Amino acid sequence: MTQQRMRTQAARADDGLGPNTDIGARLRALYGAVQDEGVPDQLLDLLEKLDNAEQQQASKQDNSPKDGE
Repeated sequence: MTQQRMRTQAARADDGLGPNTDIGARLRALYGAVQDEGVPDQLLDLLEKLDNAEQQQASKQDNSPKDGE
């Protein structure tokens, strides 16, 4: 076994997590890469349409006559 590998295994044993440390590091790298990706224009357009629809719905409810008025 190489010195580097022995040190890596010793470090894993010290943290008490063993292979979970590797899994966690890989997941953090994956999520970091996903965070760095931009939001697709189609999704932004859909979100804008949703916001507009919600605002229109809210303004209709604000303008509707209330019971007892």
